[in-house]
Amino acid sequence: MIATIAELREIASRVTDPEIPVLTIADLGILRDVDMEGDTVVVTITPTYSGCPAMDAITEDLGIVFKESGYDNVRVNLVLSPAWSTDWMTESGKTKLEAYGIAPPTGTGHRGPVTLGMAVKCPQCHSLNTKELSRFGSTACKSMYQCKDCLEPFDYFKVLS
Repeated sequence: MIATIAELREIASRVTDPEIPVLTIADLGILRDVDMEGDTVVVTITPTYSGCPAMDAITEDLGIVFKESGYDNVRVNLVLSPAWSTDWMTESGKTKLEAYGIAPPTGTGHRGPVTLGMAVKCPQCHSLNTKELSRFGSTACKSMYQCKDCLEPFDYFKVLS
């Protein structure tokens, strides 16, 4: 079976994040590359942070989706450099996050000597009147917030760059 790189990328893009199932690994920006080496599909991914527990499940899911598509030999390479950034998320992925009830990352990461607090918009009522409850939410890449207007708690996907 001979496929184009675009076709292989489309197959890999079917895999969703096990922690946020509305996002594909392409939406999340962790799908770095797909290639063929002989009869082996080689997929390169980058975790959102080192030690991310979802990488094992994503690796397994990539093997499954390629086997279902007729490719028996799949190798997944995990690369840490350059480090993943929320800048790699697609706009579609950010929209999907908000619709799912998770505030998408806004702005860019801290790059200078002064840290500025940015308002986080509630994904339920869109109010900016929110407060951080915990720097760490349901996963290490998210913080827990609460809206002061609708009182709903929600995760905020942290900006990482």
